[in-house]
Amino acid sequence: MFAKLRKRLQYQIQYLYENYKHLLLLLYFCIYLPWFGYVEKTVTTHFHVIHVPLDDYIPFYEYFVIPYLLWFGYVAWGIAYMALHNKSDYYKLCTFLFTGMTIFLIISTVYPNGHFLRPYYFTHHNIFTKLCEFLYATDTATNLFPSIHVYNSLGIHFAVMQNEHLRKNKKVQAVSFVLMVSIILATMFIKQHSVFDVGTAFLLGFVMYHLIYKRNWSKSSSSQPQKTRKKLFIQ
Repeated sequence: MFAKLRKRLQYQIQYLYENYKHLLLLLYFCIYLPWFGYVEKTVTTHFHVIHVPLDDYIPFYEYFVIPYLLWFGYVAWGIAYMALHNKSDYYKLCTFLFTGMTIFLIISTVYPNGHFLRPYYFTHHNIFTKLCEFLYATDTATNLFPSIHVYNSLGIHFAVMQNEHLRKNKKVQAVSFVLMVSIILATMFIKQHSVFDVGTAFLLGFVMYHLIYKRNWSKSSSSQPQKTRKKLFIQ
């Protein structure tokens, strides 16, 4: 009896490993979260101030705290969907996200940065300002660029556009686009980020989009041997 149970358990473990071993890639968060926690605790007062003139013309709208918080669910959904439906898209998405997140951590470590854009007080109070107060208390105004909220939102929408099934679903495409844009605007309207942070996230995002989704690495890697063989033949 115990032998059968052990054999069945071994089979289940092997089945789960063979079908879901790609999820081990998410162990990256075991590196990211402690590192992010470290820079959040160490970068508090002495940092390079991030500010551009355009920041002063952007008003504060507390209502945008909602799409800002929806970012967590948006990113989680994107990763989970790709992991369960298309491993190739999942690997591309993780490469996109984790590369940018690592670059962000390196920048935050070697170039401490922050801003003074947040309002010192609220002229009125409602549920949305309460959420902003909670957000400000839990997330420091440091370690800003490139904005991970912006960068990861771009990454999820890029993955949605490239996925064979989702790109045929106009409703999903529209919802994803609206949510992405709302999150990007939210980072500035609730004074979590400077325009500079958003711009650098776009720059890095489009570079990574070209490298991961547009560049044909298999073609470029196979073309070199062909050129070499052609030269040898001519000689």
